[in-house]
Amino acid sequence: MDNDKFIFCLEAVPDAEAYTNTEVFQNLGQIAFEQGITSIYRTCDAIEGLEEGLNALRYDDHNFKDYEVIYLVMPGGGNSICVNDYYYSLEEMAELFEGKLTGKIVHFANIKELDLDVEEAQYFIDVTGARALSGYGVAAHTVSSIHLDKAFFSLCQDEDNVIHIVEELHEKHYNLCKQLDFRLYY
Repeated sequence: MDNDKFIFCLEAVPDAEAYTNTEVFQNLGQIAFEQGITSIYRTCDAIEGLEEGLNALRYDDHNFKDYEVIYLVMPGGGNSICVNDYYYSLEEMAELFEGKLTGKIVHFANIKELDLDVEEAQYFIDVTGARALSGYGVAAHTVSSIHLDKAFFSLCQDEDNVIHIVEELHEKHYNLCKQLDFRLYY
């Protein structure tokens, strides 16, 4: 499979300086091996690390335009993320990344409940330039979203229309989509 689109993952951890072999890191390796989808994985322990990671990708990686998905693995709920016990609203994130996510799908793992009203989602998309914002309405710490994330990432490689991606994801993984309450704002 010849894919020209990549995944950039930022995971919140207690200490970004310490080596961490997380489940997410291992699964990104499996995705690369099984599906041929290349990814870059970084950790952060503060909002500055999140910003540095994205800026490094934007300015230092000449393939930035090929990153289809920005995968954020951070706890939180509703309209906020939590990085090292500090909460940041998606409005704050949008302003931090103003115009920097043009054409990207920003996807949250299910350790963060993504529960936005239409105006909040549209604000994030308009300010950042993101193509879509996705995640799960259920923050289920007992059920990982990684299997549905893998399917979603695979569909993002082959399809540009986000509506078709969601339709096909529901067709193939209906029960898991319902259980985790998969959501996509565009």
